[in-house]
Amino acid sequence: MPLSSLLRPRAVAVIGAGREPGKVGHVVLVNLLNGGFDGGIYPVNPRAPEILGLRSYPSVLDVPPPVDLAVVAVPARAVPDVVSECAEAGVGAAIIISAGFTESGPAGAALQREVLDRAHRGGIRLLGPNCLGLISTHEKLNASFAGAMPPGGGIAFVSQSGALGTAILDRATDDGLGISHFVSVGNRADISEPDLLAALEEDSATTVIALYLESVRDGQRFLDAAGSAVRSKPVIALKAGTSDSGARAVSSHTGSLAGSDVAYEAAFRHAGVIRARTVQDLFDFAAGFSQQPVLSAPGVAILTNAGGPAVMATDAADGEGVALASFDSETLTRLREVLPDAAALYNPVDVLGDAGPDRYREALEALYADPGVRGVIVLLTPQAMTDAAAVARTVVDRASRSPEVTTLACFMGGPLVHEAQRILAAGSIPNYPTPERAVHTLAAMHAYVRASSASAPQLEETSAARETAHATIARARSENRTFVTEQSAADVVAAYGIHVPPGALAADQASALEAAGEIGYPVALKIVSPQILHKSDVGGLKVGIGSPAELSRAYDEVLDRARAYAPDIVVEGVHVQRMAPAGREVIIGIDRDPVFGPLLMFGLGGVYVEVLRDVIFRLCPVDMREAERMITEIRSFGLLRGARGQPPADLAAVATAISRVSALVLDFPQIMELDINPLIVGNHGDGVWAADVRIGIGGT
Repeated sequence: MPLSSLLRPRAVAVIGAGREPGKVGHVVLVNLLNGGFDGGIYPVNPRAPEILGLRSYPSVLDVPPPVDLAVVAVPARAVPDVVSECAEAGVGAAIIISAGFTESGPAGAALQREVLDRAHRGGIRLLGPNCLGLISTHEKLNASFAGAMPPGGGIAFVSQSGALGTAILDRATDDGLGISHFVSVGNRADISEPDLLAALEEDSATTVIALYLESVRDGQRFLDAAGSAVRSKPVIALKAGTSDSGARAVSSHTGSLAGSDVAYEAAFRHAGVIRARTVQDLFDFAAGFSQQPVLSAPGVAILTNAGGPAVMATDAADGEGVALASFDSETLTRLREVLPDAAALYNPVDVLGDAGPDRYREALEALYADPGVRGVIVLLTPQAMTDAAAVARTVVDRASRSPEVTTLACFMGGPLVHEAQRILAAGSIPNYPTPERAVHTLAAMHAYVRASSASAPQLEETSAARETAHATIARARSENRTFVTEQSAADVVAAYGIHVPPGALAADQASALEAAGEIGYPVALKIVSPQILHKSDVGGLKVGIGSPAELSRAYDEVLDRARAYAPDIVVEGVHVQRMAPAGREVIIGIDRDPVFGPLLMFGLGGVYVEVLRDVIFRLCPVDMREAERMITEIRSFGLLRGARGQPPADLAAVATAISRVSALVLDFPQIMELDINPLIVGNHGDGVWAADVRIGIGGT
C-alpha cells in the first residue's frame, strides 16, 4: 500500500493535542504550526474547545474530511479505540507516538497486536508505536516532537532510535545538510525499513537514503527493497550492535566464524548498501552523495599547499583502493607554465605554502581540463599568507563549471578557515577536517557505482543433481539425524560436481583393510561418530597410510583415542578414503543466518582456519563471477595465485566449487550448515577435491 498519506498528507489530525507546553501532544501541534504546513491542522481533545488558536474537536470523527494523517499521542490503553475511530473517519495513515507497547513487556505486546489488527482491518498504515514521528521538509511537515525543522535537501533519514534521530537532526542542521524526510520507525508494528525504502526510491525529493539500524526482521524483504533502491540512489546504513553477545551453539567452522555482524556485512554488500561504521561516516557519506556527483570512474587529482596533508591523502587513497589520476602531457605542460619551479606537478600537485587564490585557480583549470580526472580533492592549510576564503570562492566557482567532476575539500584548521568552510558549504562543496575522511567518502562513492551497476547473478541449472541430494537428506531425516553421514555428505557434493576422493565406511578392521585394498593406497582413516564433529581435535584422523600394516595400527589408534576422549561414545565405524593429491588447502562453508539466510564462507582451510581466520563471507546466491572475486579478497590469495616459484592453483575449479555449494544450499533449505574442509586445490588445470565434507540438516 502506498505511503502517500504518511509522506504527503493534505490534512493532519493531532489526537491527544494538549494545552500544556512540554507535553508531547502540544509539542507536535506547535511543530506542525511552526513548520509552515499549509494543509489542514486539526487538534483533537475532548476537553479543550481551542488549542493554540485552532478549533479543537472531541474526536477525529468530528473533524471535517478528508484527514490523511493522524498523529496519536494518547495513553497506550486508549490507542486501539482511537485507531478504530481513524479507520471510520477514512484516515489513511497514523503515527503512534504513544509508548507502552512491545517495548514494555507481554501486556504491551498484546496491546500492540490489537492496534495493528484494527489498523489492518481499517486500511490504515501505522508508523510506530513508540516513535518520535515524521518530518517531510518539502511538505513543510513536522509531525514529530523533535526540535526545529531541519534545512530542506535530498537526504532521507530513517532511524530505529528516536533519541539518536534527534541528535542527527540537530547535527544535520549545524552542518547544513539538507533533509528531505526524517522517519522514526519506533516498534515497527507495521511500517518498517522495506516499506520506506520502496517509498523513498520513488520520492523525487530524495537523492540519498540513510538508515540507522539495530536489527532487521525480514531479511529477504530488506534485501529486495534495498537492492531495488540502490539502482536509483545511494543507500547508506549505520548498523549498531556489531558485537555478538553470548555464544551460539555451533559446531561447524563456518558457524563459529559467522557472527551477526558478518551476516549484516554480507547482506549490505549483497544489496549494494554502503555501510557507515560510525555516525561520522554517516554524515561524511551523506554530505558527499547529496552535494556532489558520484565518482563515476577512477582518476582522482589531489591539489594542496602543504606536503604533509598530500601524503596523508595519497596514503589513504592507496589503502582504500582509490586510483589517482595520471595526468596527460598537456596538463603537465600547463601546470609547468603556471606554477613555480619548486611546485610538485605530478599527482598530488603541490602549489606551495605561499599560494594565493590565483595559483589555486590556474592549477584547478589545468586539472579539470584533464580528461582522466574524475574527482578532485582540494587541500589547504592556513599559513600566514593564505587567503582561505578567497581560495574557497575559487574552488566553488571552478567546480560549478564542471558539474560532472566530484569535488571535495579539506580545509584544515580552526578559526582561520571557518569563513572558507562556510563558503564551501554554501557552494555545495563538502569539506572534511582530515584528508582520510575525504578519501573514505570517495571510496564509498566508487563502491556505490560498482554496486548499482552490478548485474544479477548467473545461476546454473541443478535439477539433475537434486535427486541424489534429496534422497540423502530424506534418509538422514528419517533416521532423526542432525548430520548426514560422511559418505552421504560426500555423495551430495559429488552430485553437484565437486570431486571427492573415493571412500567407504568400514564397521571393523577387516572391512577397513578390504576397502583400502579396493580403493588403493595411500588412504586416510577417519572416525565416524555423531558425537565427534571435528576429528583432528580428538585424534580421530590419520592420513598418508601407505600399507595394510600401517592401516591396522591406525585403526586401533583412532578408536582408542576416540574412546579416551569419550568412553560412552557411539562409533559407527571408520571412513576409509583415498588420499587426495597434494595441493593447497581452502575451506568452503555455509551457515544459515536466521535473518538473511544462507551465508557462504571461503578462505584458507585446514586445521588453522579458526586461528588464522583468513575467510570472507557472501550471502547466497554466489555465481562464478562473485566466487572469483571472493577468491581474490582473502589475505592469502598470493598463495593461490602462485608465490616464490609455485605454479598457480586451479582458481577456476575453486570458483566452480563455491558457486555449486551456493546452488546446493539454495536448492535445499534443510541444510543448516555445511563445511568442505579442506578442499584440496591442485595446480592450474588439475581441479579440486573435497577431502572432508560435513552437512548439518534441520527445518522441515
